[in-house]
Amino acid sequence: MEILQLQNTKLTWLRGGVNFLDGGAMFGVVPKPLWSKKYPCNDNNQIELRTDPILIQAYGKNILVESGLGIGKLTEKQKRNFGAIEESQVEKDLAELSLTSSDIDYILMTHLHFDHACGLTRLEGETYHSVFPNAQIIVSQIEWDEMRSPNIRSRNTYWKENWESIQEQVTAFEEEWSLGSIKMVHTGGHSDGHSIIIIEDEDDILIHMGDIMPTHAHQNVLWVLAYDDYPMDSIWAKEKWIHYGLENNAWFTFYHDAFYRAVKWDKEGQLTEKIKRIR
Repeated sequence: MEILQLQNTKLTWLRGGVNFLDGGAMFGVVPKPLWSKKYPCNDNNQIELRTDPILIQAYGKNILVESGLGIGKLTEKQKRNFGAIEESQVEKDLAELSLTSSDIDYILMTHLHFDHACGLTRLEGETYHSVFPNAQIIVSQIEWDEMRSPNIRSRNTYWKENWESIQEQVTAFEEEWSLGSIKMVHTGGHSDGHSIIIIEDEDDILIHMGDIMPTHAHQNVLWVLAYDDYPMDSIWAKEKWIHYGLENNAWFTFYHDAFYRAVKWDKEGQLTEKIKRIR
């Protein structure tokens, strides 16, 4: 497993599943000759995307960022449509760390699209149950409201199977939520309720941009997804927080990137440090 150790905070990437989505959709209006130089695609114009939760260990707590694709949540048709070739191995990876799903104290959800939220529940018999029964699930109030009452566009990604059995565990916040040096900030953009995560651990700063910067190839503030509901909000948030990160030598971490778990860029945007995905 790939690990990033900050002053007082440890991050470990778990395997939450793999899917392949259309590269054009993932890079919006950016022409393929540009984005394909930074992130390769297959013959079907699809790019590999991980759905790998990050285990944060700090303050004696076990904290997950996102939940992965889960197990048995996708139909065969959905697997074909979403290019899902691997389901979650989060519980197996936790076992390697001498942990179980019951040991997770918090789950920080940048948003609740299916590829982030499917791992929250699983089918047992004929009903869905929480995979992480002791965790507080942290999400913005706007996102939580839309999850339960999706519109005509978002209902394809906000599924009742992913929220009905965990609603008693949810803590929703307005603008910010924090636990010590770990902070969630509502940004909007990718979804109206989208949030990012910032860790300021002594001299170490880390920014997890969720799906407003899903891979290292989305570094350009104008390279936003066709999936974004509010692209100008994505651009505004990226511009603000990438600038903050570059000024403070921050790590940028990823949930979807198939090549890098975390990177640092200098003030000119050149890659200076990286943690590559090894499995």
